Amino acid sequence: MLSMAALALRANAQDAAVRFGLTPVFLDDHAGLLKAWRAYLESRLGRPVQFVQRGTYREISDMLRRDKLDFAWICGYPFVRWRRWLRLLAVPLYRGQPLYRAYLIVPATDTTTRSILDLRGKVFAFSDPDSNSGYLYANYRLAQADERPAGFFSKSFFTWAHRKVVEAVAAVLAQGGSVDGYVWDTLEKFSPELTSRTRVADRSPEFGFPPLVARASVTHAEFDAMSRVLLGMASDGEGQDLLNRLNLDGFTPGSDGLFEDIDRMMRAVDRSDAAAPA
Repeated sequence: MLSMAALALRANAQDAAVRFGLTPVFLDDHAGLLKAWRAYLESRLGRPVQFVQRGTYREISDMLRRDKLDFAWICGYPFVRWRRWLRLLAVPLYRGQPLYRAYLIVPATDTTTRSILDLRGKVFAFSDPDSNSGYLYANYRLAQADERPAGFFSKSFFTWAHRKVVEAVAAVLAQGGSVDGYVWDTLEKFSPELTSRTRVADRSPEFGFPPLVARASVTHAEFDAMSRVLLGMASDGEGQDLLNRLNLDGFTPGSDGLFEDIDRMMRAVDRSDAAAPA
C-alpha cells in the first residue's frame, strides 16, 4: 500500500521518472542488483525510477547542482563541498553504524608498509579527486607531513572507481592505493580472489558513510516519499534482501555532524594547496 506521501507524489508527477544518480561508490558489477533495486523503488514510490550512472563524482555533483538529478548516492567529500545545493536524505548503516573507513592497501607481497609515509617514491593509485576515502584522506595525511602527492610519489594516477584501485594494486600496477573500506570489505566477501592479492596496511578513523542526497530544490513530497522508502527497507523481506546484496544493514536519516571531520580535512588540504609554491 502506498504511503500518503507517495500518493501525493503520484498525483503531482504521475508520469515523471525519479532521476537517481550513482557514482563509483557503487560497485561496478552489480547490474542485476540495480535492476532489482529500481523495481523495488518504483513499486514503493508509484512512479518510474531512472538510475543515472556516471564515471566521476564531479559529474553527478554537477548534475545535482543543475537540477538534472533528483537524488544521488555520493561521497561525504562532495557533500560538504557542495552542501548549499544539497539536502541530506539518508546515510547507509554499515555494520550497525553510519560510518566507514578509508583503507591504505598494498600488494599482498608487501609485508612491511604500515603508513602512506612508507611509500615515498612509489606509484600510488587514487580513485577520484572528489572522493574522501579515495583521495582526500590520503592527501590530508601527506599534508600533515608537509608533503603533496606530486612531490611524494614517483607517480600517482586516478582509476575512477574503488574496485579499480584494488585491481591496480592487486596487479602491482601501483605499490599502494587509497580505497573505500566498505568497497574493499564487500569485495572481500564476494570476490576474495581479488582482495587476497592485496593487504590492508592502514585504516583511517571512522567517517560518515557516503550519503544519499537530494537536490536542494526537490519538493517536500518527493523528499518525504523517498526517505520513507529507504528508511523502511530493513522492515520488509524484499528490502532486506536488497540490503544484504548491498552488504548494508539499512538506512538512517543521519545528520550533517557525521561529516564534520571530512569538512575539517577538506579545509586543511585547501589551505595546504593554497600555500604551496606555484
